Amino acid sequence: MKYMLKVLSMFEMGQRDNQEDYMFPQPGEATDECRDFILCDGMGGHDSGEVASNAVCCAMGGYLLDNGKDDAPFTKEAFLEALNFAYSELDVRDTKAVKKMGTTMTFLKFHKGGCFVAHIGDSRVYHLRPSQGILFETRDHSLVNDLIKIGELTEEEALDFPNRNVITRCMQPGKENRCRADVKEITDVREGDYFFMCSDGVNETLDSNSLAEIILSPSLTDEEKIEAIRMGTEEASDNHTAFLVHVISVEGAPEPVAEPLEQPSPAHAAAVPVESNNKKSGVKIFAVVVVVLFFLAAIASLCYFFIV
Repeated sequence: MKYMLKVLSMFEMGQRDNQEDYMFPQPGEATDECRDFILCDGMGGHDSGEVASNAVCCAMGGYLLDNGKDDAPFTKEAFLEALNFAYSELDVRDTKAVKKMGTTMTFLKFHKGGCFVAHIGDSRVYHLRPSQGILFETRDHSLVNDLIKIGELTEEEALDFPNRNVITRCMQPGKENRCRADVKEITDVREGDYFFMCSDGVNETLDSNSLAEIILSPSLTDEEKIEAIRMGTEEASDNHTAFLVHVISVEGAPEPVAEPLEQPSPAHAAAVPVESNNKKSGVKIFAVVVVVLFFLAAIASLCYFFIV
C-alpha cells in the first residue's frame, strides 16, 4: 500500500524547567513524506532523562533511514533490530549513576503491508476512524494498569490513584534483561483514518474520549485539531508532545472483505434438505421403473424368439 499523509505535531514544555520528551522526526522537520515516527519521554527525576529519550529517538530513526525498504512490508524482526540498536546506544551513554536514566518509547511505521505499532512505557499510540471512534489504543505499562488487571483498582479509582505515573517498563542502559516492547500490526488502514502518538503529559489533561472527540470532529481542520489539543493541554504540568497523522488516501489497499451471506433460519434450513431428498427419491424411482420395463421387454423378446 502507498499512502498520502498529512503530518502535524506539537512539542510543549508544560510547567517543567527542561524538556525530556523527544521526537523523530524532530519538531519542524516532519513532512507529509515521512513514514517513520518515534516519540520518547525521558524519565523525570532520574539522571539525564533527556539524554535517554534523545538517544533512543536518534538511534532508531537513523537506523531505519539507513536500513529501511519502503517497497517491502516491515517485519517484527526489522523492528527488533532497530530496538536493539537503540538499546546499544543507550549502553554507550550509561553514566553509571545509581538512578539510571530511562525513557518510554512509542513507534509507528507506515509500510507496504499496513502500519506497525510498538511501545514501551506509558506514551501512547491511537488509531481512530470517523464514525467508528478509537479502533486501537496501546495499553500503558504502568502500576495503575497492573492493579486494574488483577482487580485491585477500578477504572474510576485509577483516575485519582496517587502513583499513577509509576511505569513498569522503560528503556534503560546497562540492563541484562532489557524490557520488551508490545507490538501491533495494523493491516486495515483506510482513507480518512487518523493515528495519534503522545507522551503521558497529553493524557494528564485530555483522556482518550476527549482526544477522540477533537480528532474526529468533522467541523475542524487538521490544523485546528492539533491546536485544540495544544490548548487543551496548556495546564499540563508535564512535558507534552504529540504527532497527528491523517491518512488522506491509500493506494493499493485490499478490497473490503464481503460480508457472509445471511444464514437460513433453522426452520428453513431443515426444509431445504427434505425438498432436495424428495427430488432425488423421485429420480431414483423413475430410473428403477425404466430399468424394470427394459428388463421385461428383453425377456418378452427372448421368449418370442424361442417360441418362433
